[in-house]
Amino acid sequence: MAFTSKDVMELRQRTGVGMMDCKKALVATDGDMDAAIDYLREKGMAQAAKKEARIAAEGIVFAAEKNGKCVLIEVNCESDFVAGGNVFKEYVAQVADYVLDNTTATVDEVTAAMQAVTNEYVMKMGEKLSIRRFTVYETNNTAVDTYIHMGGKIGVMVEASAGASKEVIHDVALQIAAANAQYVSREEVPASEVEHEKEILKAQAMNEPNPKPEAIIEKMMAGRINKFFKDVCLVEQPFVKDGDTTIAQYLKKNGDVSVIRFTRYAMGEGLQKREDDFVGEVMAQAGLKK
Repeated sequence: MAFTSKDVMELRQRTGVGMMDCKKALVATDGDMDAAIDYLREKGMAQAAKKEARIAAEGIVFAAEKNGKCVLIEVNCESDFVAGGNVFKEYVAQVADYVLDNTTATVDEVTAAMQAVTNEYVMKMGEKLSIRRFTVYETNNTAVDTYIHMGGKIGVMVEASAGASKEVIHDVALQIAAANAQYVSREEVPASEVEHEKEILKAQAMNEPNPKPEAIIEKMMAGRINKFFKDVCLVEQPFVKDGDTTIAQYLKKNGDVSVIRFTRYAMGEGLQKREDDFVGEVMAQAGLKK
């Protein structure tokens, strides 16, 4: 599989590793991006595996609630100038209202139903608009709250057991925004993901200077996989407002609240940057002018 300088740059953005090491990783893995990330992690160069591309698209994450429902939605546009404007936010609010007022299952359904409204706002703003994704939670029998960070760069929606206070759920939403939990508890983590992580951690240990015998490495694995769970599982994370307390402990002492599920959107995650932006970045790093 061939790769380009753009792939090298993307790998650098996703891992924080230097350009030459990223190129070597892509050569070693025949251009496979995910395999190259694993390669760098196994060599101890990349400490975190970001499974999404760099956040690049413009737009906002927005939340709204009515009719016994709450929605978290991401809508994209072409420029940060438009994303920060009131006209765009007015459009996003109309899309959220449509979702809450109707029974819709897919983004395609909402896009089709809102096409006339979208066209109207495209004419107003002069940019392509895209309804990217949304999640809806019912609020009749459970407690739901949302948190929007930095004007729509990150949005979180949390559903918890009935009777949970807004303050507690809001703290949990803030935690998810800040610490980027992937699952509520370790029981939710797919076995395949755990096994994959164990393989990476084992390879890291074997690639360390003066590697230990395999029997010792196996014993070390338990501690390292527990750290992995603490990184990705909400209830095992240290509370961002009190590092001596885990989220599980915080929930226990504040009404024995159970978190049922959550959704976290980071605006633009997984979307590619426009090509002209990428070229400008590469030239800037090389000390060149366009």
